[in-house]
Amino acid sequence: MSKYSARFKRSVVDSYLYGDESYASAASKRGVDAATVRKWIALYQAHGDAGLSGKYGHYDASFKLSVLERMWREGLSYRQTAALFNIRNAGCLAGWEKRYHAGGTEALGPRPRGRPGSVLRVLQIR
Repeated sequence: MSKYSARFKRSVVDSYLYGDESYASAASKRGVDAATVRKWIALYQAHGDAGLSGKYGHYDASFKLSVLERMWREGLSYRQTAALFNIRNAGCLAGWEKRYHAGGTEALGPRPRGRPGSVLRVLQIR
């Protein structure tokens, strides 16, 4: 569940876009970080109301690679790339990039879940 509702986010975005408030003043009046307001505005401008609603998703290796290639080709920052593709966590792009450089396209695929070796411990107990 999101900390802020889509309605609240939209009101903050509207106060910046259609009012006379800066990022900082819109943020401080509502107890939100200015960087968060900047992110909401970028998401709204790129994707409309859908950019402000909650999102949960997993991305396949081909999508991750296409995102990275566009980021490199156009010289975009992580934040700009995340806003462009409606990826909520811009920080994950750094992880994708690091994994790609370490292991190529295969490294962008799904990773094993859980604690390492947990399957072996279960087998040893039986």
